[in-house]
Amino acid sequence: MTPDIATTPLAAPAAAPALHHPAARIGLLLVNLGTPDSPQTSDVRRYLNEFLTDARVVDMPAAVRYPLFRGLVVPLRAPKSAKIYKELWDDERGSPLLFHGLDLTEKVRAALGPEYVVAFGMRYQNPSVQKALEELRAAEVERIIVLPLFPQYASASTGSVQERVMDIVKDWWIVPSISFISQFATDPGFIASIVARGRAAMAAAEHPFDHFVLSYHGIPERHVKKGDPTNYCRFGVCCDSLTDANRYCYRAQCFATSRLIAEGLGLRDDQYTVCFQSRLQSRLRDPWLQPYTDEALKEFSAKGWKNILAFSPAFVADCLETTIEVGEEFKELFEEHGGVHWQLVPSLNSEPEWVNAVVEMVRRS
Repeated sequence: MTPDIATTPLAAPAAAPALHHPAARIGLLLVNLGTPDSPQTSDVRRYLNEFLTDARVVDMPAAVRYPLFRGLVVPLRAPKSAKIYKELWDDERGSPLLFHGLDLTEKVRAALGPEYVVAFGMRYQNPSVQKALEELRAAEVERIIVLPLFPQYASASTGSVQERVMDIVKDWWIVPSISFISQFATDPGFIASIVARGRAAMAAAEHPFDHFVLSYHGIPERHVKKGDPTNYCRFGVCCDSLTDANRYCYRAQCFATSRLIAEGLGLRDDQYTVCFQSRLQSRLRDPWLQPYTDEALKEFSAKGWKNILAFSPAFVADCLETTIEVGEEFKELFEEHGGVHWQLVPSLNSEPEWVNAVVEMVRRS
């Protein structure tokens, strides 16, 4: 007789094997620009080739960009840059941008605790963004927060990091939730950290400073206009406030950072100058953001500004553009034009107040 399926007791299902689910953690990816693996010309050339052929850095058609920079600009520039990197290089720790980044990563990791996995990468060269992302992937993080270490948003810096991250994770079979901290130009912790550095320099100075310079990395004006679909930008008074219309304007963000730093230091508007450095000269003579730092400082002595305190608020770690360009080259140029004392405020590097600021930004996100 056939059993009645409806009334026959069913055997208890076999117990499913226990699966291991690691505690959900958040991944944090800190990214800075990049640095050569060594100050040797070959490594500097490799770094410059990757950096200067990025379409977000040099926005020319690839058919022009690659032959021009790999065939002409980089071969001419690499030996000169290698000499400067040798001057910058630390005999024991290597590139300041790298070892300060690793120090910051270690301290942020300790401050955030075990619920976070913190990795560090460079947009160009090593340690690569891909290697850092693979660390987070292997840790099976629930989501990833990406913090490009550029206070003011620019397509050539933050935008390039964002593009690189998305280009990598698009090939992952499982892509976790990813969020970006796109800029922190007016973040209270970031501003307070710079103000504290400035106050310390002012307190230790033998003579009061006549004037203060806030020098930012320059970008071509066309980069700003390309990010301005409403044609709001006039490269002037439109940067006097940060609004919804210009919140991603690099120049407006630089002025917003400067106003907050000046306020924290108790400076009047006429006591500080905002300017832009590191422009890439080209035969195209495209205008970059102005005023240019190297041109502006030539006039300081004639205005009675003999003692200058300089800041580099576009950089959170000491590097070639701060230590060498602002700290040494601009100092020499200032003295050649009648100046007496030029002093650079060190970058935030891995100072405790800056570590706390990073931790707070991450937790808020």
